[in-house]
Amino acid sequence: MARGATARLFVAVDPPPEVCEELAAWARATAAGLGLRAVRSGRRPLRLLAPETLHLTLCFLGSRPVSEIDTIGAALGSAAGQVGELRVGAPLWLPPRRPRALAVEVHDDGGELALLHSEVSAAIVAASDWEPERRRFRAHVTLARLGAGLSWRSREETALPATPQLRFTPTEVVLYRSWLSRGGASYEPLLVSELQPRSG
Repeated sequence: MARGATARLFVAVDPPPEVCEELAAWARATAAGLGLRAVRSGRRPLRLLAPETLHLTLCFLGSRPVSEIDTIGAALGSAAGQVGELRVGAPLWLPPRRPRALAVEVHDDGGELALLHSEVSAAIVAASDWEPERRRFRAHVTLARLGAGLSWRSREETALPATPQLRFTPTEVVLYRSWLSRGGASYEPLLVSELQPRSG
């Protein structure tokens, strides 16, 4: 099939379901109080993401040949180290200049998530001709996407409420395939690599 020649791929760690549910509930309550309005009728200014789709992206690979999936998966397995407890931080709009998404930052006090990001990136680079993004890794979980025709003034004038104080420890790294549709993206896990438990 023609579409099978390439696949839109990314590597992520997933918060546990209960954390995703709480984040989604916060996003719903926040969206209700934002007062965002679409300039054109029939357009949703803010599209909330389902709890089961929430993830923390380590590396966005973009469109890659399907033939590379096994190679990338093997590289991913060789790079999976260990990550300690992560904390949900403040809400933020991303990217900062012309935001397209509402997210929450994730704090990595031990620096292990940032190290995992570097190791996974280096392993995939060594196994393929993928070129990583040059911007600094900023750990976050996207909760909603902004639609076309958004009233930016409303966004700028509305303070975001505090996020719930949540903590979680990732247990695996996942290679996902992203399928795009008019209703939003859906994510298919292609390979799961267990993270090593912390010693002691």
